[in-house]
Amino acid sequence: MDIKQVVDFYRAHCGEINGAFIGFIIAISILIIGFMQTIFISACILFGYYIGKKLSKDKNYLRNLLDKFLPPGTYR
Repeated sequence: MDIKQVVDFYRAHCGEINGAFIGFIIAISILIIGFMQTIFISACILFGYYIGKKLSKDKNYLRNLLDKFLPPGTYR
């Protein structure tokens, strides 16, 4: 197969391929490290993604978030 054909196939079926890959990774994780550890790792990944997404939209998001929980200026 030509690399162009592989790229075209991936672009046509990217959702199915990515979903199957993620499902495979989750299944292997559950088999190797267990269910609860996999849930914990997934929760940490989702939390990190959420914070990263907020930081990419608003550069001062983390400072504003810390101002809510800590006295202002504590971390500067």
